[in-house]
Amino acid sequence: EVQLVESGGGLVQAGGSLRLSCAASGFTFDNYAIGWFRQAPGKEREGVSCISSSDGITYYADSVKGRFTISSDNAKNTVYLQMNSLKPEDTAVYYCAAEDYSSGYYYCVDYAMDYWGKGTLVTVSS
Repeated sequence: EVQLVESGGGLVQAGGSLRLSCAASGFTFDNYAIGWFRQAPGKEREGVSCISSSDGITYYADSVKGRFTISSDNAKNTVYLQMNSLKPEDTAVYYCAAEDYSSGYYYCVDYAMDYWGKGTLVTVSS
């Protein structure tokens, strides 16, 4: 059974930090790119960051560049999202998702993802 389990969300003040974790199981981790997406109330889901598990190629949305860092621990089949300098506009449910990377390319868009986690809520207070 494929599972993507997010953890690490919570309430933080603006300027603070959180680290999200995504634990993956049930599929060959090295064959996938893992991404973080977020959806704020009343807004569409957006891609935040992705990383290819096998070669560590990363992508960041412009809105988080310089503040968020994605990393992968292949021994643990876990991807992390370190979020620094958080802003109220970062408030959202954050989802972990997996995209087939067997072609050597990934798109880091929601319609390309094969598996999804259930999400973890991040709230940034002003």
